[in-house]
Order: sequence, then C-alpha cells, then structure tokens
Amino acid sequence: MPEKQGTRTPAPPGEYMLLMLLAILWGGSFTLIKVAVADYPPATLAAARILLGGALLTALALAKGFTLPTRPGRWGALWVQGLLQGALPFTLIGWGEQHIASGLAGVLNATVPLFAFMLSVFVVGSAPFVFTKFVGVLLGLAGVAGIAGLGSHAALGGSDFLAVMAVLGASASYACGAVFGHRFGDQPAVVTAAGSLLCGGLTMLPFSLAMDRPWTLTPSLEATLALLALAVLSTALASVIFFRLIRTLGPVTTTSNAYLRALVSVAFGVVFLAEPLSWSLLAASALIVAGVMLVTLPGRPDRELRRAG
Repeated sequence: MPEKQGTRTPAPPGEYMLLMLLAILWGGSFTLIKVAVADYPPATLAAARILLGGALLTALALAKGFTLPTRPGRWGALWVQGLLQGALPFTLIGWGEQHIASGLAGVLNATVPLFAFMLSVFVVGSAPFVFTKFVGVLLGLAGVAGIAGLGSHAALGGSDFLAVMAVLGASASYACGAVFGHRFGDQPAVVTAAGSLLCGGLTMLPFSLAMDRPWTLTPSLEATLALLALAVLSTALASVIFFRLIRTLGPVTTTSNAYLRALVSVAFGVVFLAEPLSWSLLAASALIVAGVMLVTLPGRPDRELRRAG
C-alpha cells in the first residue's frame, strides 16, 4: 500500500522481524567489507559479491519454478535497480572503508531514510510532508556535519572527508533504489533480486577486469570467507528480504532499519575489529539515529501538510 496514505493496514509482525534481520545482515556487512577490501579492490569486491549473489538467487528462482522477465523494458528497470542498489553503493562503500572505520561507515549509511524521505516527499511526491520528519532530517544532517569533519577528524578516528562523502553517496543511491524498487511489486521478490543483482554485477565486471586484473590477486582465506559471507548473506538473502519489505512495508519504513543497522555496525567494529569508539562519534551518531527515528515515525493525518495533487 503506498506510503502517502494517512493510515495503512498494519503489516504482520513477521514483516518487522524481517526488518530487524535485514538490519543485522546489512549492519554486519560493514565489518565483512572492511575485512574483504584489504585484499579485494572495491570494484572487484562489488562485482564478485553481486555476481555470486545474483547467480545464487537465479538458481533459487528457477528451482522454485519462477521465470526471469522477458520484456526488454523490465530488464532496463532491473538494470537501473541493480546500479542504484548494488553496483554503485557497494563500490563507494568499499572504497570508503579503505579510509575510514567500518562502524563509521555504518553510521553514515544510516542516513538512507533521510534521503528516502526527501526523495519521497519533494521529488516523487509519494509521501506527505510531516514537520516532525523534516526536523529529523535536520538532526540527521547535523550529525553528518559532525562526522564529516569540521575540524574533528582526529576524534573520529582519522576519517577522510572524501571517504565520508563516498559513503553518503552510497546512502543516497540506496534511497533512490528503495523508492525506485517500489515498481517491482508485481513480481516475486526473489526474481527482482536475482535480476537486479545480475545486471549490477555485469555492469561492474568490465571495471573489475580493466582496473584490478583480479586474476593477479592473492587474497587471504579470511578475506575470501568475508567475500562469500557478503555474497550469500548480505547480498543474496538481504536482497530478497529488501524487495519483499518494499512491497509490504513501503520504501520509507523499509529503510527505517538504518538506526539499528548503525548500532550493529559500530558494535561489530568494536568487538571484531577493535575499532576505537570516541565521544565525538557517539554524539554525532546519536544525532543521526534520533533524526532517523523521527523520520520513520508514523505521521499523524492531522499534522501532515499534503502536497497538492
């Protein structure tokens, strides 16, 4: 049901359990990316995880009796989705994590609902303007400004401004993918996920071959296991869940797992990678999480300023 309605039929509790699982899968991916990108360059890491995930889901879809789309127009849409939801953000995050901590990348990626809200309200017009949600956007942007530097790079673990911008670019791409992905509600989630991943992976493959010459790489077992976990869990499984939730909960609610995802990424980074945890990062993270929570609160009809038309 579209999110521009003032009220919507409550989704089954199981959908929100899937939302939590998605947050864990994607929150943990930042730790896995940090491990994998030490030996796999960003373009190759993105191409490999997307192609492996896409191949796995294609086999699953065919085994379940589904058929892949035959219309060129649908494949064009799947290519756009694969670019927005896979090729572009995976590459940007991989490059960013070569320069910043995985927990910091996860916190920055928590801004996805802020971008999704602004797109849904001001660009697509599929959601109403709600003042409290707009305040949430401002809070989130304040947190991002704190993380982006403004003289506090050392306190944030030596974050690199360009790396921060790259991860924010990935967040904007994810948000576009969430809004764009709403059009695939007429086909099974596994088919949408498989098709978009295949398109995204094939898009990245030439860049990987030309820039990284992957046949010359000698990755460690740890990095390879991280890549496989990214492909199976954070890409294949997470993509199926994502497209299901886009259909059942809508794009803004689906991206609301970002605040839990941020906490998971920071916790995993501290526990598994011994990443530092500073008060500056905690304060900026708190602003982002508070902003995301405001953005994802249900809007009350009497307080909504609906767009004309």
